[in-house]
Amino acid sequence: MEDKYWPVEQILAILAETPSRLATLSAGLSPAQLHTALEPDEWSAGEVLAHLRACSDVWGDHYILTIVAHDEPTIKAMNPRSWIKRTDYLEQDFQTSLHAFTEQRKKLLNVLQQLQPPDWWRTATLTGAGKPLRQTLIAHADGLARHERTHLKQIERTLKAIRG
Repeated sequence: MEDKYWPVEQILAILAETPSRLATLSAGLSPAQLHTALEPDEWSAGEVLAHLRACSDVWGDHYILTIVAHDEPTIKAMNPRSWIKRTDYLEQDFQTSLHAFTEQRKKLLNVLQQLQPPDWWRTATLTGAGKPLRQTLIAHADGLARHERTHLKQIERTLKAIRG
């Protein structure tokens, strides 16, 4: 079962590098460029960042930090796409949003870097989205890292095209 997840060191490295990669990718671009989608059905870099923040709120703050703080908690499932509608992330300036994401990520990493190997296997039961689902902390962290890696590639392609 352990081999289906990336090694903890790789998960932590991806989670740590995401904010700085976003800063590098967005450097020198105007707010308008960062909020430009290449096609009508695609997301701008700003929209992707807003999505990453919503996912970090749900998967990081809501799931992971709850699992760390409580023994075998039951957590109400939350969809990041629904959660984002409760925020102003889509309206925020890219750099303001990136700063908030970076600060949130520092707090999450401070917690994750203190974990001992058995802590990564702590569990929670997610309810409210069908049959209750038992998941581990590492499953959430691995999912968050993989998800961010995919969206970083998306932002890289988008901003490369915008730069020409």
